[in-house]
Amino acid sequence: MDPAVAVVVLVLQLVVKLCLAMSIMLFLEKLYIAAVVASVKIIRLLRKLPAARMYNGTSFHALRGHDHGDDRLHDHGDESGIMVDDLEANHHHPMVLVQIPMFNEKQVYELSIGAACGLSWPSDRLIVQVLDDSTDPAIKRLVKTECRRWESKGVNIKYEARENRNGYKAGNLKRGMKHSYVKQCEYVAIFDADFQPEPNFLRLTVPSLLRDPDIALVQSRWSFVNADECLMTRMQEMSLDYHFNIEQQAGSSTYAFFGFNGTAGVWRISALNEVGGWKDRTTVEDMDLAVRAGLKGWKFLYLGDVKVKNELPSTFKAYRNQQHRWSCGPANLFRKMGPQILTAKVSLAISFHLLPPRMPLLLCFHICFFLLDGPSNDR
Repeated sequence: MDPAVAVVVLVLQLVVKLCLAMSIMLFLEKLYIAAVVASVKIIRLLRKLPAARMYNGTSFHALRGHDHGDDRLHDHGDESGIMVDDLEANHHHPMVLVQIPMFNEKQVYELSIGAACGLSWPSDRLIVQVLDDSTDPAIKRLVKTECRRWESKGVNIKYEARENRNGYKAGNLKRGMKHSYVKQCEYVAIFDADFQPEPNFLRLTVPSLLRDPDIALVQSRWSFVNADECLMTRMQEMSLDYHFNIEQQAGSSTYAFFGFNGTAGVWRISALNEVGGWKDRTTVEDMDLAVRAGLKGWKFLYLGDVKVKNELPSTFKAYRNQQHRWSCGPANLFRKMGPQILTAKVSLAISFHLLPPRMPLLLCFHICFFLLDGPSNDR
């Protein structure tokens, strides 16, 4: 056999074996996650507990009942039991910061700002912070005008703009946390500009943080307003449903850890500061923050019954850009934090969850994207 042909054959054999090994690892991971989710569902059926009450997820009714010696618990599915109108004293409500990072969001800025300002929370216990990184002066004026409109209605809203876009979204969020008024806040809820939370969002998420001081993050689920727009959006919905229903639920139920989705979540600010805050070394600043918090021993809670509306990419170009970031970003983060994860003083199970079998596959995707599309924006 020709030596060149022999080398090609050898390389192909190695590639086939590598793909086979990764396929087996991925299959075992999916099998494991499926077993965890099935166990959780069985436990819920046996205990007759609602999904959103797992891991001490409670409503404000439950917190007040606990404070007054009352064991009452109200189901999260009961709207009337959630919207608590009899919380007369504001000290029952912690100070919450709501951050909305934006970049030239002409189509959705009114919806996102309106949804954040419409959250059911005492006005003197809520600060809405619009972090506008727009480069279009006309859009900046529109966003600023909208903020002033809500401010005239009595909403404590802050419009913040930077002179540069250093660090992109991570840099924007990091800069937002440095303002003096943030020091009075205990929790920060983050929503991308295309997300619109329901008015009761904070009433469903914050109580879990109050109840358990070891929880750093409460993550809600995304719901998609344009899922039926085309075949591509329907396929994305199926993929993301698996991510939320299986992967995040399994991580929350077993290790109290999963990757932060970058939006529609509430962080404990003390935990965020303890792990070093936002870093812009990769394009997946959300996963970076979550991994660092997990290594510090903080717990995460996923509430699948709490949903926040947003839109799926409906064009191939937008979808391609999103998938580029979601595949190359984690691979780059793994390259930078792999040794730290392997040497961290955490349980073997958590280390396995932090370094799932899909990571080698993500590295392969990273190489493919680099060859086909040039280097990514990871830093």
